[in-house]
Amino acid sequence: MFKYIVKRLAISVVILLGVSIIIYTMVRMMPTDYVDNKYASQLQSGTINQEDIDHFKELYGIGDTSFKGIVGGYLKWIGNLCKGDLGLSFKYEKPVAQVIGENMWISFAIAVIATILQFLIAIPLGISSATHQYSVRDYAVTVFTMIGISLPTYFFAAIVIKLFSVNLGWFPSNGLLSATANYPDTFMGSMQRLGDIAHHLILPILVTVILSIGGLMRYTRTNTLEVLNADYIRTARAKGLSEKTVIYKHAFRNTMIPLVTLLAGILPSLFGGMMITEQVFGIDGIGRLAYQALREGDIPFVMGYNMFLAILTIIGTLFSDIMYSVVDPRVKLGK
Repeated sequence: MFKYIVKRLAISVVILLGVSIIIYTMVRMMPTDYVDNKYASQLQSGTINQEDIDHFKELYGIGDTSFKGIVGGYLKWIGNLCKGDLGLSFKYEKPVAQVIGENMWISFAIAVIATILQFLIAIPLGISSATHQYSVRDYAVTVFTMIGISLPTYFFAAIVIKLFSVNLGWFPSNGLLSATANYPDTFMGSMQRLGDIAHHLILPILVTVILSIGGLMRYTRTNTLEVLNADYIRTARAKGLSEKTVIYKHAFRNTMIPLVTLLAGILPSLFGGMMITEQVFGIDGIGRLAYQALREGDIPFVMGYNMFLAILTIIGTLFSDIMYSVVDPRVKLGK
């Protein structure tokens, strides 16, 4: 196991190197950059001229857009990365690592809670749908699945805000704290502050969960139907075992084997989806900051954020492979 993990981590370094080259090249080939976006209005008004713009680009290290310039910029970035330096964010004027470290936790909390709820809701519903095939329950789950798969995040989030925030007034529509909040620096004040944050996060988590469980439910239903038609399931029933024992002791374990594959991409995809969710709900998490940085061409921050997602994907893939051997003892990890 240890040798396998070390080998996978070594391969991961090569993968991350390739990912960084692709991302950096794509960001540098964007039609506009940070300087163009920042000084566009001043250039139009005549406050500054094109020579000033070119000078600023040289100061930011993005002046040369030729192949040689892009290669030189990437080599400089990867050299700083080897020293543990992700660079200084153009937009936020702080080290990229500091910005990510300060703002990733709220996104991480939403993603982890949404992932747990996703599995707790989707898997039982998928199994229930498969065991009641072509029933009202099955059709209801299928419709719910299609809603989750089809609706765009911004559209569904707007409906949720209109219903629960505007019409009913049950939950706040944006931010993490109430505008009038003033909690004392005490234990009770901290608890009140935490409760206020949790109240603000209910709708973002609700939107994330509903829009992400559709695919998992459908996948669970399909796998369960395949397992229920296997010979060993018919044998278990022939032995007189209860249907509950057949489903949750024999069928469920084998249903989990294909589902483990999804573990590799769930957490990175949720973090990626946070871009839109946090933007709609006005939450200053890492997703919203990355979205704003991408719009303005903040190369250091975009690189740092995407490498963060790439590392999450690699960790998820490794965890998925390890879980294969846990769920199915027949699977042996290679040396």
